[in-house]
Amino acid sequence: MKTKTKSAAALPLNTILAGDCIEAMNALPEASIDLIFADPPYNLQLKGELHRPDNSRVDAVDDAWDQFASFKAYDDFTRAWLKAARRLLKPNGAIWVIGSYHNIFRVGAALQDQGFWILNDVVWRKSNPMPNFRGKRFTNAHETMIWAGKDETSKYTFNYEALKALNEGIQMRSDWVLPICTGHERLKDEAGDKAHPTQKPESLLHRILVGSTNPGDVILDPFFGTGTTGAVAKMLGRDFIGIEREAAYRTVAEKRIAAVRKFDREALAVSTSKRAEPRVPFGQLVERGMLRPGEELYSMNKRYKAKVRADGTLIGGEVKGSIHQVGAAFEKAPSCNGWTYWCFKRDGKHVPIDLLRQQIRSEMGN
Repeated sequence: MKTKTKSAAALPLNTILAGDCIEAMNALPEASIDLIFADPPYNLQLKGELHRPDNSRVDAVDDAWDQFASFKAYDDFTRAWLKAARRLLKPNGAIWVIGSYHNIFRVGAALQDQGFWILNDVVWRKSNPMPNFRGKRFTNAHETMIWAGKDETSKYTFNYEALKALNEGIQMRSDWVLPICTGHERLKDEAGDKAHPTQKPESLLHRILVGSTNPGDVILDPFFGTGTTGAVAKMLGRDFIGIEREAAYRTVAEKRIAAVRKFDREALAVSTSKRAEPRVPFGQLVERGMLRPGEELYSMNKRYKAKVRADGTLIGGEVKGSIHQVGAAFEKAPSCNGWTYWCFKRDGKHVPIDLLRQQIRSEMGN
């Protein structure tokens, strides 16, 4: 079970902080955040209004928060918030940043300059993108996300098996086909207009948080908007901190998150790899009396047998050693997984010793 550090205990968990993201981040404890998801301004550089073929106006992103005087001003802003973000990450923390062609390449260079270690770029391919109304470019049907560790040595979280399970048993690729927000998921303001022009779908954050965090982790979103990160984090049993300077967005996000129900503990569990499971020494089976010194083990192919010794090793003829070493010696193989190689007899039946290991692991998880 995860133990909260002293710095983490002082964090304003599951709250939305008002104000400038850089100032707010600099006020938080150092090395206190497990994962950052950032959806910064894209600096779209829109020139004039955009209209559909029927001359209706497109509700494009023209808010003041997305406008910068120059590329230099945007780069300065990017470097400043990334510096604050990196200070907050734990040594094994990681960051996701999403953007479009307008900004993601500049952000990527800044990430590397700050010392982050890029793990993947992931393409979110929109299954229902907005058409290109002017017909002068390709339809802009994707956004790019950069996933990076705090540095090259970070032991970041990657729930490979969980993502594989999400993808019907197939290894998850770096191109994700997911729809943009429409219908019931698209939040509206009191006038019936979009509450936020670039609201991200919950499916996107679900995949990110299931794949790169664990229950109890602390997720920071410095550009919180209407709270997609917070809503999904709450559902998945993660803690969040949001930072948002626009009061209207904070109001929508607070109402949204208050209505979210956290999934129960059993539902939050995800598939893990065998390597991620707690290590159980074979000797522990002997210590606990699940197997007794002098009891015989049999190879699954029934060709060999060996006797259990008090120190958790086996002896079979002239061969002595661990369950793995003795199995490998009998099979004249370079290695052997003793847990799947050996079985014992109970009531005349051969039972794999791995069942005893799984019994201990289940107890460790309680």
